[in-house]
Amino acid sequence: MEQFHLRAYAHIGDAIYDVFIRENVIKLTSNSKKMHELTTKYVKAEFQAQTLENLLPNLSEEEKDIVRRAKNMPSTTFRRANQALHRHATAFEALLGFLYLHEKNRYNEILNLILPMTELHKS
Repeated sequence: MEQFHLRAYAHIGDAIYDVFIRENVIKLTSNSKKMHELTTKYVKAEFQAQTLENLLPNLSEEEKDIVRRAKNMPSTTFRRANQALHRHATAFEALLGFLYLHEKNRYNEILNLILPMTELHKS
C-alpha cells in the first residue's frame, strides 16, 4: 500500500468530499442558487469540523491517529482567523482521503454516517 503525506490525503479528501456533497445536492434541487447554498453549507470548515467531532466515537484507533496527526500538521493558513477550526477541517479531509485511497468500503461507511448529519439525506 503506497503511503502519501497527510497533505496529499487532505487534498484528495477535499475534492472527493466536494463531489459527494454535490452529488447529493443535485438529487434535491435543480435551482442553481439553492445548489450553491447547500453545497457551501456542507463543504465549509465549520461543518467539516463539527462532522469530524460527531464521527470520532465511530472511528478506529488507526483512523483517530490519522486525524490526530493531520490536526497537528504545521499550518499553512497563518492568515486564517480560526486556525483550530481549519486544522479540524483538514483532519476531516485527510481522513476521507486516506480511506478513499486505501479502504474504499470503510470510506463508504463513513459517508453513510455523514449523510444523516445533513438535510441531504432526504434524497
